[in-house]
Amino acid sequence: MNAIKKWEPGERPAAPGRTPGPALRRRFRLDPYVAAIALLAAFLNGFQIWTEHYANTYYTMTVASMLQSFHNFFFASLDSAGSVTVDKPPLTFWIQAASAYLFGVHGWSVILPQALAGVGSVFLMNALVKPAFGPAAGRIAALAMAATPVAVAVARTNNIDAMLVFTLLLATRVLFKAVNSGRLWTAVGAFALIGAAFNMKMLQAYMVLPAFYLFYLAASKRSWKIKAGHLAAATAVMLVLSTAWAVIVDSIPADKRPYIGSSSTNSVLELAFGYNGVSRLTGNQGPGGGRGGIPPGGTDGMPGAAAGSPGGQSSAADGGAGAGAAPGADGGQGGQAAAAGRTPGATGGQAAGDGGATGTGGAPGADGSGSGASAGQPSGFANDGQRSGRAGGDFGQGGPGGQGGQGGAFNTGTKGPLRLFQSELSGQASWLLPFVLFAVIGLLAGLRRRLLTRQHLESLFWLAWLLPVMGFFSIAGFFHQYYLIMMAPPIAALVGAGWNELWAQYRGGSGWRSWLLPAGVLATAAFAWFIMRPYDTVIGKGWSLGILLGGLAVSLLLALAPRLYHRLPVLAASLVGVVLFAGPLYWAATPITYGQNSMLPAAGPGGSAVSGPGGMGRFPGGMAQPGGDGTGRTGGMPGNASGAPADASGAPSGSAAIPGDAASGSYEGRQDGRNGGMPGGPGQESLNEKALAYLKEHNTGEEYLFAASDYGTAAPYIIDAGEKVISLGGFSGNDPVYTAAKLEELVSSGQVKYFMLSGRGMGGRGGSSELTAWIEEHGTLIPSEEWQGTAAGSASGSRTAANPNGSGAGGFPGSGNAQLYEVKL
Repeated sequence: MNAIKKWEPGERPAAPGRTPGPALRRRFRLDPYVAAIALLAAFLNGFQIWTEHYANTYYTMTVASMLQSFHNFFFASLDSAGSVTVDKPPLTFWIQAASAYLFGVHGWSVILPQALAGVGSVFLMNALVKPAFGPAAGRIAALAMAATPVAVAVARTNNIDAMLVFTLLLATRVLFKAVNSGRLWTAVGAFALIGAAFNMKMLQAYMVLPAFYLFYLAASKRSWKIKAGHLAAATAVMLVLSTAWAVIVDSIPADKRPYIGSSSTNSVLELAFGYNGVSRLTGNQGPGGGRGGIPPGGTDGMPGAAAGSPGGQSSAADGGAGAGAAPGADGGQGGQAAAAGRTPGATGGQAAGDGGATGTGGAPGADGSGSGASAGQPSGFANDGQRSGRAGGDFGQGGPGGQGGQGGAFNTGTKGPLRLFQSELSGQASWLLPFVLFAVIGLLAGLRRRLLTRQHLESLFWLAWLLPVMGFFSIAGFFHQYYLIMMAPPIAALVGAGWNELWAQYRGGSGWRSWLLPAGVLATAAFAWFIMRPYDTVIGKGWSLGILLGGLAVSLLLALAPRLYHRLPVLAASLVGVVLFAGPLYWAATPITYGQNSMLPAAGPGGSAVSGPGGMGRFPGGMAQPGGDGTGRTGGMPGNASGAPADASGAPSGSAAIPGDAASGSYEGRQDGRNGGMPGGPGQESLNEKALAYLKEHNTGEEYLFAASDYGTAAPYIIDAGEKVISLGGFSGNDPVYTAAKLEELVSSGQVKYFMLSGRGMGGRGGSSELTAWIEEHGTLIPSEEWQGTAAGSASGSRTAANPNGSGAGGFPGSGNAQLYEVKL
């Protein structure tokens, strides 16, 4: 006879085919350690996001426009008229639009999906690592993911990458299940999720494909023929899903859909494989997105920007003109031009000629003669608040805060095998790479072809994710610092798995492998010191020296007193954890404590400045900051030659001349502690209430309140006021969205009559200057006193009565003195 199960009090039989209650609860029981790590991630990702006004204005304006019509929603249109798309696929913006629909269009409502995705990634890291390597490894991997500084920085914005990484981790979870089950449709599901990720960030999603293919081929127990068939089917589905939206859009006649923003041929597929694809590797961005996707004005007014110099810097070797000087000029001193890698209008720097020793005022290889960093500033900063160049050593670092070395655009360092270890990038995602090196040695030390364990296979999977990504960013011509979030998952997984393995080898005391843990701890502590040292005068020497000395002490104790650690394993593990994670956790908190640039997020005490133009961000507690006075205000901000604050009009004193523009126009940092940043940085664009009132009062039934020459001018009226506004030029201001004939048709049909020209945008390639000429020829200039007023919430460096569109980022949307034209035909 079969034994009859006697249910204990409180238990109940499960439905047929289901696990009994207690086992089911055990299966879904939440690990309290992982829950605590997830709460930490939620705090780092979400604290004070409700203070954001626009976040990344370019994307927030897109979301606000998408909510105005289904046409705009489907195409992810930048403006109300559905005339031009955002320069990325729509999936993430559809999710953000859903959040904005539920909670209203606010900075925090469009950030919320990314903050939650960051928390979800923490849970997924534990779920991915735990089955093969154990609970402790899963927890460490989750902590490493939560503590990756760039992952926190980007999750606190409405940029796409946090959602992209979450989707790729979800695809990895499904892939692991496909390997375990051997089922075709599970494998198809994994690759389908990569197809969905493609519709977030295009080819960036495909960076994980080598790892996916290799892992499925090596780990699946099915025959080679079946595995090949599964991968072929999965790849076909991935490609169909990847290109479905693009093919639909491209098949629609151009006059029935928006222009594809930042493309050269008005094609989504060309955008995917050109501007958002191969051009990221080559650095040749083409005409559609300006130079490297830089907004109106090109690199003018950016740190280290030089006319005609890709990457935002003049070439010392070629004797490029100093930034801020007219093309072909030699580059003067002071408020005229700065050496490559310096800010326009900075004092004490000269444009570089051929090579030569580097002074503290110039870029590496430049003949800079500026003065050195003053007391209270981090090493590598000159007296004007910008970092000085350095020659030689330090992996080619140039110090924090500027265009380092021959650092390419947006502070991404010098191409080469050590690029990710240079000061420009190392603080974003590279903290634990030394430990990963020793972890990989430990994990693969016993590797045998015929004895591949699941641990070996998963270690190889994460390595196959990490190495191509590192290789790409080591040689890429154009990317932003926050793209390095792609390194976070494999580093986190290898740290968790490696922690487990190295600890077991250490406690086993088996030969040379027992030395891997002490060596990994010491190397990681030394690298943390290298990252933090340039900021000693900002954050205090205690952090860098404390981690270095702590790492040295823990390593020596591990090596010389193993018995002590055998008796006190919890204490030993805790000390190792403190050494490994103190630096990354501190850096991960800097977007909260020091502020950040929402357009180009980056972690670190200078995170609001190093990722692009703008203020240095808020330094807490009156702490002296680079070039600052310890009051939270930024001294010697970009475009301010003397370090003096902006004058009453909001324009900086000593501002540099901009190539191709007789006006001052150089950008300045805000003095309210908020970063100026690129377009979209908090506090840059603000609603001009007087202009809004004038335009609404004089509207005679036109569908659109006005048309703007750039998105930065239009954004406040769409986001804050919910008005319908046309953007004539897309992200760069130079997309050929309209012709003079189309403008004439718009006006003749009564759709719009007011045009606001900010002085930036529409001055680039074919047809753009034609629009300005047509508006000036057929329009009537409205006297400024009738409609210009102080922008809502303006502060120093923000919009003012004299400068209603703000001069917070010279060369970017919304800068310059705007002019309002009324056109009647």
